[in-house]
Amino acid sequence: MKYLGLAYFTPEKMAAMTPEEVKALVSQCPALDEKMRATGSVVVSASLGDLDGWRTLLPRDGKTQVVDGPYTESKELIGGLFIIEAESREEALRVASLHPAATLGEESGWAVELIPIDFYLSGVGKECQS
Repeated sequence: MKYLGLAYFTPEKMAAMTPEEVKALVSQCPALDEKMRATGSVVVSASLGDLDGWRTLLPRDGKTQVVDGPYTESKELIGGLFIIEAESREEALRVASLHPAATLGEESGWAVELIPIDFYLSGVGKECQS
């Protein structure tokens, strides 16, 4: 089974930190990322780019509309993602718990959401249901 991990942060909390605090926090991430990848269960892991580069595609009046930035409004934003392939939810949780956003950054609003993946974009598996 594959699981999608979404790593969240709270922009206001990150902005309230000094540059030195952010640097100290982020400097701890590579070692934790490597520990997570070393499990052999991580299919992909990535940090997302600056919000200025985000675009959202929306179906509107039979056409695709492109708008700037994230579409959903929330206190938290997704800052990274990873995919885990695991034999069980417990194994996936163990691996996801190694991600920096699950281990560090309480002061910056970091968190991880782990979601089972039902179908794959390669077309193998269930059809997309509306």
